[in-house]
Amino acid sequence: VWGGAVVGLLAFLPPQLHRPPMEFPLDLRDNRVLAVFMAVGLVLLLLAPVLARGMAALDLSVARTLLGPSRDELDRRIETLRESRAGVIDATDAERRRIERDLHDGAQQRLVSLAMNLGLARATLTDLPEPARKAIEQAHEEAKQALKELRDFVRGLHPAVLNDQGLDAALSGVAARAPFPVKLRVDIERRVTPTIEAVAFFIVSEALTNIAKHAAATRAEVTVRREGDRLRLLVYDDGCGGARMDGGTGLRGLGQRIDSVDGTLRLSSPLGGPTTIEVELPCE
Repeated sequence: VWGGAVVGLLAFLPPQLHRPPMEFPLDLRDNRVLAVFMAVGLVLLLLAPVLARGMAALDLSVARTLLGPSRDELDRRIETLRESRAGVIDATDAERRRIERDLHDGAQQRLVSLAMNLGLARATLTDLPEPARKAIEQAHEEAKQALKELRDFVRGLHPAVLNDQGLDAALSGVAARAPFPVKLRVDIERRVTPTIEAVAFFIVSEALTNIAKHAAATRAEVTVRREGDRLRLLVYDDGCGGARMDGGTGLRGLGQRIDSVDGTLRLSSPLGGPTTIEVELPCE
């Protein structure tokens, strides 16, 4: 079409310029023939962009039809991926619970026994040489410190109280261990699924840890309530603010954990504070 437009519009050139490939089989000295050629060239010139876009759209449509998956197939793939992700999350949460149980019943009990025996030896064996007594005292302190670190690790891995008594009791323990006053309000009539409970627990726990490390806050508030099929969490602190999602691994990890269950996160943290984290999670 573009070529025809060019040929038609160049028909007015003098006959001596009509060299091959511009040599016309018609007598262009006839004004009527010349007018027809130029009219056809002008029409083709106007139609060329429209036809070009139309052909491109047709080519794209054919390519999508022949090369791309159907809408139903994409929907099936999305549903399969959603189910697979949910299965991975549930399996990971179950594995954390198993590790927590094994550590609690195994290594932690052995450390408790070791610390008790060293404490007993430290209290009763007072007639030992000074180097021996100091070695026992040091071993006793190291055993107690190792036991404390293991308990903190087990508690952060998956607290047993979360399974036994629910989110309210687990968050009460987190709030009580915070180095600043925490006002906790939990309004959940029915318990949510264990996976969502675990996600909510770790969100609050990580948020309070970040406040203690970076916010220089004097107090914090945590509100957890269930509204229909959504679980809403709000964590507030009166610290220095300035928190950003790309500022460190803590908030980024929170965002990834929330995204894994199709939740939403909103962060408000102007410089000078206060900081508010609002999270919405599906209950199932």
